[in-house]
Amino acid sequence: MKKKIKYTDEPMGNVKIVPDFLPSPEELALKDETVKVTIALSKVSVDFFKKEAKKHNTQYQKMIRRLLDEYAMHQT
Repeated sequence: MKKKIKYTDEPMGNVKIVPDFLPSPEELALKDETVKVTIALSKVSVDFFKKEAKKHNTQYQKMIRRLLDEYAMHQT
């Protein structure tokens, strides 16, 4: 049995809002030059990308690649 979460109306302290810089799944379906690598991903992540790729008629690997590209560009 899972323990229920009890929410309270208390101050949360210093909260830093981080802008959402990650692209939407629609933006992740683009072509680029690629390099083959081997990586182990969580099942939850792969299932999400497979579901979204099917919705947008593209490959889930391309969407993951685009997400990583966006992250790398944001960090440089």
